[in-house]
Amino acid sequence: MHKKSILAIDQGTTSSRIIVFDDQFSIKNTIQKPVELFYPHNGWVEQNAATIWHDVKSMVIDAIKNDETIGAIGITNQRETILLWNKHTGVPIAPAIVWQDRRTHDACETLKAAGHELNITKKTGLRLDPYFSATKISWLLDNIPQARRDAEAGNIICGTIDTWLIWNLTSGARHVTDATNASRTLLFNINKNEWDDELLDLFKIPKQILPQVLNSADDFGQLSPEIFNAPIPIHGVAGDQQAALIGQTCFNKNEMKATYGTGCFALINTGTDIILSKHNLLTTIAYRLNNTNHYAIEGSIFIAGAAIQFLRDQLKFFETSGESEDIATSVPDSHHVYFVPALTGLGAPYWDSQARGAVFGLTRDTKIAHIVRAALEAQAYQTNDLIKTIEMDTKQAPKILRVDGGLVHNKFMCQYLADILNCTIDVPAITESTALGAAMLAGLGAGYYKTLNDFTAIRQSAHVYQPNMDDNLRQSRITEWNNHVAQLLYKP
Repeated sequence: MHKKSILAIDQGTTSSRIIVFDDQFSIKNTIQKPVELFYPHNGWVEQNAATIWHDVKSMVIDAIKNDETIGAIGITNQRETILLWNKHTGVPIAPAIVWQDRRTHDACETLKAAGHELNITKKTGLRLDPYFSATKISWLLDNIPQARRDAEAGNIICGTIDTWLIWNLTSGARHVTDATNASRTLLFNINKNEWDDELLDLFKIPKQILPQVLNSADDFGQLSPEIFNAPIPIHGVAGDQQAALIGQTCFNKNEMKATYGTGCFALINTGTDIILSKHNLLTTIAYRLNNTNHYAIEGSIFIAGAAIQFLRDQLKFFETSGESEDIATSVPDSHHVYFVPALTGLGAPYWDSQARGAVFGLTRDTKIAHIVRAALEAQAYQTNDLIKTIEMDTKQAPKILRVDGGLVHNKFMCQYLADILNCTIDVPAITESTALGAAMLAGLGAGYYKTLNDFTAIRQSAHVYQPNMDDNLRQSRITEWNNHVAQLLYKP
């Protein structure tokens, strides 16, 4: 089949982007719009889903107008962010609740105290945490007037952002998701590949409001001709971190990537085997092709690039994120300053939603540069926490970590990452790994390619960082970090 250009929709936490790839996966065009986050109460994080759709629609229209060669569409999205909408009017019943939102902490603690977490983990590979979608859905059904009644009557449907976009892109013709996004809801049984009735009962969620679950490369419908004047098929969908795993061509068992965006997410491919973490990590579907699941173990850090945004936007330490590298390297070290960026709690391996961010080691000599450097160094320490935990579950120590995301443009951060992890850090030539992975899945679904192995030659390295730190110094700094994190953990 003749290969055509592929349009990837990359809908993230802080921006929505359209990236068009040619038939060799070189980037032809990029369009981007920011996404606003709202914080109506302490621990709450929301987005306007209607605005997200409006921005994506306008960008897709612009991209299609400028390129008649587009033959397929792939979608990658922020995961766990959830919304409910009226299926007759298409109007959301409330703002989308973002994955960072912590409002359902007490509900999760109640379910844990009742002894439900072990069964949930066995079925879903996940932990009981506000991070995931199920308790968010329950909260909306219980707190928005008439929501539960309308849901039970079949007037309301729900979905993660991929489902919301597909429903609108197809003018309501398709209410679908893919297995990777479904696996992040706390409702999908990753052993049986189905919405789990027992979990639906536990969270009091009517099954009829949930989307149909498809393969990651599949027929998700086509663009509405009435809106776009171009019935282009949607053939690939994956949550952003799984899409990045694909974009980094981690197709073999024990290959690993870490994405440094708003948060940091490290995934290791475990093949077709389900390995349930015994050390507070997550087991998730990496991708599902031809009705066969491939799995991954994942460690999730809630705040990575968002720490730099916090210093820029809230504390006004600098005007652009790119300045952080020069500021950090203006001092020889962090002067024993440590910044633990638990701004929305601590993710893996701690899973402490009550923890809050802190800066340790401040003295009269402390400069802004020390704090900025500490924020960048924190990414290495947080990743080290994940890597060491992943090693305990998989019995594998990665020799190479493939990295992507906005923060990997910071050379200081990448070198410090190599030093603390004591392994090779490999930055690809195409750092838009999430969009690339969505495009690869769309290429598979469209029949342009036969297997994932057809993509292995596409990935090229742009930068490779080797560790260059004394072992004693490395261990000393890791120990100091661990001591500071221990002070933040919630102690009832």
